[in-house]
Amino acid sequence: MNENIREIETEKVRPASEGKKDKKEEGSFFWFCVKLVIIVLLFRSFAFTSFNIPSESMMPRLLVGDYLFASKWNYGYSSRSLPFNVPLIPGRILGSTPERGDIVIFEHPISGEDYIKRVVGLPGDSIQVIQSVVHINGEAVGYDRVEDFALPTTAEKGCGTGRSHLTRQNDDGSFSCVYRQYRETLPNGVTYNVLDGGLTAGDNTDVFEVPEDSLFVMGDNRDFSADSRFEAEAHLAVGFLPEENVIAKASFMYFSYGVDGVRWSRIFSGI
Repeated sequence: MNENIREIETEKVRPASEGKKDKKEEGSFFWFCVKLVIIVLLFRSFAFTSFNIPSESMMPRLLVGDYLFASKWNYGYSSRSLPFNVPLIPGRILGSTPERGDIVIFEHPISGEDYIKRVVGLPGDSIQVIQSVVHINGEAVGYDRVEDFALPTTAEKGCGTGRSHLTRQNDDGSFSCVYRQYRETLPNGVTYNVLDGGLTAGDNTDVFEVPEDSLFVMGDNRDFSADSRFEAEAHLAVGFLPEENVIAKASFMYFSYGVDGVRWSRIFSGI
């Protein structure tokens, strides 16, 4: 009987060194997690941040369901660069003004939401849209008609409110949203495609004088973008964009998914 007791006690007793080893492993894992969190925060604060496209305002280049990385070093750093806008950076350091044609991610001047648009006007520029053509400092930008842009959709979804005129049924019975497409070229040579969905209030505007330290931004899907052509309003139009609100520059896509499934051709493509 004593032998049985000794056997049971032997099974219950663990060497002291084994307990220390477990604690050391737990401590190592904890510090690994802490270091990993720090590295991720530093990466997201000063290198790249991820962003997904929530609206159609930047079609045709960016589609709903695109996921992209945006670089943060291009325009400098501010508290907006940090998670939760932690006020650790006074003002903006290493700051620089975006170039015409850059696609930038920024905080909406009123609501603070993350938006994405293309920079068209710089501080001191005069901007006017005349019959859908952008004029910068009195000169029309290049605006050349190219092939229509077709985006797959479904009969149930259509092309959105007020866009039934864009819906087309294809020969195979499927549906697409079809937009007139133009190749726009800015004075610095940057060129990209924009869409025209019909006559809207943003196709003809007054002259906008871009204030100092501000930008004039527009969506490439011109007739379905609440941008600098309209007075700033929470959750809607941007108005003039303060440079200090710029967070990052769109760099490349790492995933894309639409009504037709994964868009493999768009993955790892530049912007």
